[in-house]
Amino acid sequence: MQASRRRSLTMAAAVALFGPGAGSWAADDELVVQPVSTRAEKANAKRPENEEPKDAPSRVAANEDGFTIQSEDGSFKLKLSGHLQGDARFYASDRGHLGINSFLLRRVRPIVQGTVGQYFDFNLTPDFALGQAVIQDAFLDTRFSDAFRIKVGKFKSPVGYELLDADATLTVVERGLPIDLVPNRDIGLELHGELGGGVVSYQAGVFNGAVDGGSLDADTNDGKDLEGRLFLEPFKNSSSATFKGLGIGIAGTTGKQLGAVPTFKTVGQVTFFSYGQSVTADGTRTRVAPQAAYDHGPLHVFGEWVSSRQRLRKSASETLEARNTSWQAFAALVLTGERLERGWVTPKRSFDPAKGAFGAVALAVRCSRLDVDDAIFAAGYADPSKSARSSKQWGVAIDWYLTHNVKYIASYDQTTFMGGAASANREAENAIMLRAQVSF
Repeated sequence: MQASRRRSLTMAAAVALFGPGAGSWAADDELVVQPVSTRAEKANAKRPENEEPKDAPSRVAANEDGFTIQSEDGSFKLKLSGHLQGDARFYASDRGHLGINSFLLRRVRPIVQGTVGQYFDFNLTPDFALGQAVIQDAFLDTRFSDAFRIKVGKFKSPVGYELLDADATLTVVERGLPIDLVPNRDIGLELHGELGGGVVSYQAGVFNGAVDGGSLDADTNDGKDLEGRLFLEPFKNSSSATFKGLGIGIAGTTGKQLGAVPTFKTVGQVTFFSYGQSVTADGTRTRVAPQAAYDHGPLHVFGEWVSSRQRLRKSASETLEARNTSWQAFAALVLTGERLERGWVTPKRSFDPAKGAFGAVALAVRCSRLDVDDAIFAAGYADPSKSARSSKQWGVAIDWYLTHNVKYIASYDQTTFMGGAASANREAENAIMLRAQVSF
């Protein structure tokens, strides 16, 4: 009696979950559940030729790139991915206690991506790091063709070369000094695409206008920025592997902006320059950012230079056009021979000590510099005893890729300054940073 009752309850649950006919009892009293796709195929096999298919089967995939559910034809897709970065920062010889030794969650980002109706892609990326909830990306990308797409929402501005690298692919813990002069994430509309099989890629759009090094969630004035980037990879489709990974580009912005002015941070994320309290942006801001890169097997190198020119105001009668510049040179090499392409590395042998496999190892080196316009100090727009006139950085990092999804980074960055202290130069920063990352 009890067995019969359990059988009836189980049968009812199967019908509720999978529909009528989903369950049947085998000779040994085991419930056999038909997959959803199998039932749909049987139903469609019996339908008239002029009738639309019912319940087209879906595909479910889970791999190193995330978790995906999609329709049979790919017109509808939902992908769940994300990354988590746990960092440690320590500042050696920090007599002035300018940096705070700490452990922190640098990025905590679940990522929801998808396609609705074949041509429409979306992305929603919140970030819960540092005890805050922030929307990093939220946009709709319409694919008319490979050569013409329209993106609307919040996403990375198309300017800085290193900034456009995905945060999970960084081979160093923090980006170089040029990130202080390029806009980070902004809200706007962008046209973008690729021509000639990827030989030419372009981005052009209008945005609210984030300050140098900053992101923007809501505009504070009527001014807007026109932004664009053109990147050429002339040998991308060549049969020669030597020059296949060579690329050169130019990016820039222009627009009239009022209000907020930026602060500049070291690679160790400590502020070394800020304008006076009465200083505001008050006029045209123009950025120019030439860039070049080269990828070949385990090697990745790039360089970029950025100039940011902004009209500033200190009082009703005092204005100044200031121009700040920054550059960096970067190289990374996978010592174990795997291919390195913009930070993605898949070890030939993922971490498995029992089999003598320990993943992949990469080495990265970088030098960068940022120079503040001397006119800013001469006109009293910044205090030379508190803000540095320039900063020079060099650093080295070791990456250990245990799997495609898990890696550790250890880096050392030294930054020296001109000015920034009451009597002489600001104390050099010696930042030791560690990162544990999982991404999928």
